[in-house]
Amino acid sequence: MALSNDRKVILVVDDEPSILRAVRAVLIAQGYEVLTAVTGDEALKCASSSKTDLIVLDIMLPGDVSGLDVCRNVRQWSDVPIIILSAIGRERQKVEALDLGADDYITKPFGMNELTARVRALLRRGLVRHEEDSNEPFKCGDLEVDFDRRVVTRAGVEVKLTPHEYDILVYLSRNADRVITHRQLLSAVWGAPYSEETQLLRVHVGNLRRKIEANASIPQLITTEPGVGYRLRSSLV
Repeated sequence: MALSNDRKVILVVDDEPSILRAVRAVLIAQGYEVLTAVTGDEALKCASSSKTDLIVLDIMLPGDVSGLDVCRNVRQWSDVPIIILSAIGRERQKVEALDLGADDYITKPFGMNELTARVRALLRRGLVRHEEDSNEPFKCGDLEVDFDRRVVTRAGVEVKLTPHEYDILVYLSRNADRVITHRQLLSAVWGAPYSEETQLLRVHVGNLRRKIEANASIPQLITTEPGVGYRLRSSLV
């Protein structure tokens, strides 16, 4: 059956029939077109031969092609958003998948409201992802990052940031709603030799939060993904 051009197409990859059925039903009810696959080979064939706007991908797949292999392969030719599904306790695989280019992850078992919210956030970000000429300020709540002027304000008042704090905020805002690993953020701001200096990053993120959060002890803008990294929210709703 031909897929409608005006509806987003989501590829769901999971070898658990109950999860596949449930996710498919929820996404269809939300108005999306849904393709499914149960192995890594099927996922790659489907992703390469069909128009796909987002992939929901389980890490643990049967056969020789794992979810990590799918993520690595897709990232060689596409920047389609990828949400990883991961079982509790597979933190290392989550980090590896994110470092390979996945955009987000959800830990099993998960709620369907959480999944659909993550899907909407990444598809929304995808609408402006390719607008290379656009340098519109990033806004969330009373925070604004003006990239052209290199000025950060809260409620209209300029916030003085150090160069590293500013670079962290810019990188996170350019990837809003996406989970960014410690390694990715350290490499982007300080360079590859600093990719393991997580304590250095924690100190700077803590200082940044004190300047931009309403309450740094309960951050609402820059949230922590335990053991993985950080996420800057594009909306507080």
